[in-house]
Amino acid sequence: MSIIEEILREFSSTNKKYGGMSVNLFGIPNFKSYSKRTLRTSFDRLVKNEMIKKELNGFILTAKGKKYLKKKEDSFKTFSLLIKSDEPKNLIVMFDMPIAQKAEREWFRFHLKKFDYVMIQKSVWVGPSPLPKDFLDYLKEIKLKDCVVTFKLAKPYKVKKN
Repeated sequence: MSIIEEILREFSSTNKKYGGMSVNLFGIPNFKSYSKRTLRTSFDRLVKNEMIKKELNGFILTAKGKKYLKKKEDSFKTFSLLIKSDEPKNLIVMFDMPIAQKAEREWFRFHLKKFDYVMIQKSVWVGPSPLPKDFLDYLKEIKLKDCVVTFKLAKPYKVKKN
């Protein structure tokens, strides 16, 4: 066995935890910790939901599976915002996203919190102005821009302390 094979074998056999799942140093899941029944059920569910499809040489990711993964990757997207915690809260953000887009609503609220916005009502938030340009561009890209309306306040909103 060559040194390269030994290095690769070591990398692929080292176990780390990522998101509660065993992975090797390359981040590839280690399925040895799961029972065959669990794996079979999971693969059957992925085939039934048309995320993967069985071919002669194994499984392949379908267009639906790729779309799902893209959506998951996008949920980790970050945006630059350089604000101080004492910035005046002078922008109201109101949004109305369809019920079918619950994950997108939660993602949107998560980012508003990161931008130091506070909730007035479930879909009405107030915070520092302006929202990051890359965030607004991304909303346009994922077709949520039309669900969001902003209003600049004449005077900063005073946040009530509990």
